[in-house]
Amino acid sequence: MTHWIVIAVALLLTSCGARAVPLPDPPAATARDGIATLTLTATRGAGGRDTFAFQGSDEPPTIRVSPGDVLEIRYVNALPTVRNASTPQMPMNMSNLHFHGLSVSPERPQDDVLDMMAMPGEALDYTVKIPIDHLPGLDWYHTHPHGESHQQVLDGMSGALVIEGMERYVPEVRTLRERVLVIRAADIARDRNARTLLARMDVERTACGASHDEVDRLFTVNGVLRPEIAIQPGERQFWRIVNAAADRYLDVDMSGDRFDVVAFDGLPIAYHEPARPVRAATHVLLPPAGRVEAIVSGRPNGTRSALRTRCVDTGRDGDPNPGMVLADVAPANAALPSKPSSAFASQAPALYKVVDLEQVKRGPPSFVATFSEDRNGFYINRQKFAPDAPPMVRAKVGGYEHWRILNDSGELHPMHIHQVHFLAFLENGRPLPDPAWLDTVNVPVGGSVDVIMDFTDPVIRGMSLFHCHLLNHEDKGMMAKILFE
Repeated sequence: MTHWIVIAVALLLTSCGARAVPLPDPPAATARDGIATLTLTATRGAGGRDTFAFQGSDEPPTIRVSPGDVLEIRYVNALPTVRNASTPQMPMNMSNLHFHGLSVSPERPQDDVLDMMAMPGEALDYTVKIPIDHLPGLDWYHTHPHGESHQQVLDGMSGALVIEGMERYVPEVRTLRERVLVIRAADIARDRNARTLLARMDVERTACGASHDEVDRLFTVNGVLRPEIAIQPGERQFWRIVNAAADRYLDVDMSGDRFDVVAFDGLPIAYHEPARPVRAATHVLLPPAGRVEAIVSGRPNGTRSALRTRCVDTGRDGDPNPGMVLADVAPANAALPSKPSSAFASQAPALYKVVDLEQVKRGPPSFVATFSEDRNGFYINRQKFAPDAPPMVRAKVGGYEHWRILNDSGELHPMHIHQVHFLAFLENGRPLPDPAWLDTVNVPVGGSVDVIMDFTDPVIRGMSLFHCHLLNHEDKGMMAKILFE
C-alpha cells in the first residue's frame, strides 16, 4: 500500500469514526525444493515515492527461507534517471540490496553493497547461500546505496526476511499464530493533513526528550497507519517485529502487558543461553534496524489494548521520537488459524554456543570507534566514508574481539555491523543488567557501549561495513570498511 493510499485510508477512517483496518499480511516469497526465486523491481510509485514492485503489488514481500536454502533475487532498477546538479556525471537513483542480519558472504553475488550497484535501467542478480547451520530468526532486506539509502528506505524500500526454525529453540511457537510486523516511518512534514493524522495516531502532546523539532514522522505497520490486530482472550501469538524506519527509534509497549521475548536481532536467546530461552519485558527499545521476536497473550477478560511506542529521548541534536499508537489490539470474533509449522524443524536439532568471554571482556578494546558530527557531516574516528578508502580496521576470522563504541555528539547513534552479531555488555563503563547478542546497538549521547564481536564464522571473509543506522548519517559519512581476513 503506497504512502498516499495509507494517508487517504487513515483520513477516511478518522472522518467516519470507523475502526482501523485489520493488520494485513505482506505478500510472501517462499522457497521450493531448497530455492527461493523472485524478482524485485525498484520503481517510482504513486505520490513520487520509490518502492519495490513484486508480483503486481507495491508492498514488499516477506521472504521465507530455511537454513541450507539458496535465495535467488533478480533486482531490477526501474527508477527514473535523475541528474545530480552538483555532479551531473553521477546520475541519482542507483540502488542495490543489503540482507541485514544474515551471516553470509559480503562478496558478490551475495551481500555485497560496495561493488554491486545498479543504475537506472540496470539489474543485479543475487545468489545468497543460507548456511546449513544458520540460526533462525527475523532478519530484513533493504537498499544500501551510499548517499541515497536514507530516502529509499524512508520511502519503504525494505521487507522482512525470515529464516525458519525458531521452534527448534522455543517449541511453543510451532503451534502459535505468527504475525510479522514491519514498522516503517512515513514522512508527513509537508502533508496538509498532518494535524489530523497526529490526532489519529494519538501522538503524545507533551515534550518528548530534548529535541524541539516538529514531529514529521508517523509509523506504519505493514504499510498501514494504526491497523487492528485481532487476538482471542488468553490466546498466545508469536509476533516478529522489525523497526524498518530509516531514522526513528521505537520503544514498543503493549499497554503494559508482557512480552515473552525469544530473540533479538534475528538471534534466538537460547542459542547462547539454553537454560534461559525467554526473557520477560514490558517494553523493548528498538533502534532503527532492531528486531524483537516475542510471544504475546490476549487479555483474559477480552478488553482492548494497544501496541504503542514510548517517547525516546534522542538528545538535544536528535530527531523527535514521541510516543504514539502503532496498532490497536482487539479481541477476535472467531478462532484464528495457526501458522503452519516449519518443515525444517524436523530435520535438524537445535545448535547451542555457550562460550566463556570473561577474559575478552576484561582485556582492553582492540578497536575504538568514535562517532562524531559537525556542520560538515558525520564521522567515524574523524573520517568520512569514501568508496575507495582502505579498510579502517582488519579482523582476523576465527576469534572474538572487544570493541568500544564512543558517541561524541549530542544525539543517539545506533551502530550496526554487517555479517556478524556481538554481545553488548557494558554501557558507559557499567555492566548491562541483561547483556544481549545484537547486530545493532544504541550508543548513548556522550557515552559508550562495549561489545564482544563474534568473528568466528569463516563464511564472513571479505570486505564489509559498519555504520550508524540512522541512514541520513550513514549517507553523510558515518560508515567505515572492515576487512574480515
